[in-house]
Amino acid sequence: MTGMETSEWWELLPAGIREQVDGYVLQDARMRAVRAVLEVGRARGLGIHDAELVVHHRYLHHGDRVARTPDSPLDQESLAARAAGCPGRVVAIEAVWDGDTVHDWFVELLAITDGPAGERTLATIHHGTAVRHLGDGGARTPRHPSAVVAEEVGRTLAAGLAVPFHFASPDTPDDGAPRWRP
Repeated sequence: MTGMETSEWWELLPAGIREQVDGYVLQDARMRAVRAVLEVGRARGLGIHDAELVVHHRYLHHGDRVARTPDSPLDQESLAARAAGCPGRVVAIEAVWDGDTVHDWFVELLAITDGPAGERTLATIHHGTAVRHLGDGGARTPRHPSAVVAEEVGRTLAAGLAVPFHFASPDTPDDGAPRWRP
């Protein structure tokens, strides 16, 4: 922190902003909460990392009250069942980056099909989903946890289906990375 504790930053925020941030946290809208903290705190010297820590501590404060978006199942049986339900034959499993203002960067695990050609999302791997999947130390991996999990479960699924696995940018979030081509 920049000389102040998280609780001190929280107390410096106006009551209305604190209420808004808690509302975002309870809705599991992490990035909106960070933005609200940062917009108000920036003038007082609060940086992005500090804003993220303030919001993280609000998540800890609220604990089980946070209405979390259900995690996509990442077990092989569920992923294989979803792949089997695709129209057409699965010809590859692909991991691609995406992002939004609510979840920041995340990875979509896709089944690529032919006859008809297309793709179907098998799982969406958000940061929190990945950390929970990885267990202890998951948040401290040098790579983005979503990429680590997508590579792990995607490769295993592809091997089980005897199809290629493709992840063009496993080390750096890039929603413009080249896609899989037969």
